[in-house]
Amino acid sequence: MPMENALAHARAHAHAHAPITTPENALSLSEPDDHGPSHKRASYFRRVIAAVGIALAAAGCARLAAVDSNALWKIVNMRCVPSQQATGTPGQCTLVDLDKRYAILKDIVGRSQYLLIPTDRISGIESPLVLAPQAPSYWSDAWAARSYVNRSVKRTLPDNQLGLEINSQFRRSQNQLHIHIDCMRRDISDALASHAKDAPGEWHWDTLNGNRYRIMRVTALTGASDPFHLVSHDNPGSDAMAMQTILVTGAGPSAEKDGWLVLNSGLDANNGSGSAEDLLDHACRVADGSSQHTRERALGMELFNGMSSWTTATSSARRA
Repeated sequence: MPMENALAHARAHAHAHAPITTPENALSLSEPDDHGPSHKRASYFRRVIAAVGIALAAAGCARLAAVDSNALWKIVNMRCVPSQQATGTPGQCTLVDLDKRYAILKDIVGRSQYLLIPTDRISGIESPLVLAPQAPSYWSDAWAARSYVNRSVKRTLPDNQLGLEINSQFRRSQNQLHIHIDCMRRDISDALASHAKDAPGEWHWDTLNGNRYRIMRVTALTGASDPFHLVSHDNPGSDAMAMQTILVTGAGPSAEKDGWLVLNSGLDANNGSGSAEDLLDHACRVADGSSQHTRERALGMELFNGMSSWTTATSSARRA
């Protein structure tokens, strides 16, 4: 199968997966459990098995078997990296950074969606390699790559209208780590505005698009504030991390000043999700509506000012 067809086939199936229902007895990520360690392990693995079973039933074994789950890795490893090494150009990719060990690839889904893909073989969010002491700062590098989204929509969007996202092991079609880089849905950005001034380093629960997320404002995306490390603190081990999804967006128009919001949910959380990708908008309608939104706000202020002037003039006439 040609490489382009392999990617198209794989990514199309990734967006066709049906939502996964969380088992009724799943524990909240922050819910206390008074049972012993052996009971916890048995309960946890029952939840994992249930989640996997539901995922397979929803997607269909035949469909999963037909997906080339190595399509992204083949593109980066067999085309982009060799091209960068041989010619200094990234080939099929948009960018290959050999020193920082990642590539940026334009996704075929959406007008402005890009993917950050490591040039090392890393399966996904569950891999211990993302937590290694010398692991690259993938989230920081992905955030820097938001410039490609802005370039695609021909405008500079506020940081709280841009987002990064990674799916759980059970809600992805590709077995090479990749971080989605794209626009946020406007309604989700509006809903997250209430967390813009949260104290840094504290988790707060909220419901977004019908699913429960915990949200933390951070002032950096590296070191102890790296989203992989933040989430793994309460989800130690590959099995627990495999259930998680993470999204990062600006806490305000300027992340440098306002910080970032790290969103986390999981298949093991009550009413949780294994994918936060539906909080992004691959059509990037926010870019089309931003100028219209600005004009509407300006018109509203104009009407308000006009009404205020009319009220003042009327009051003065009455007093006269």
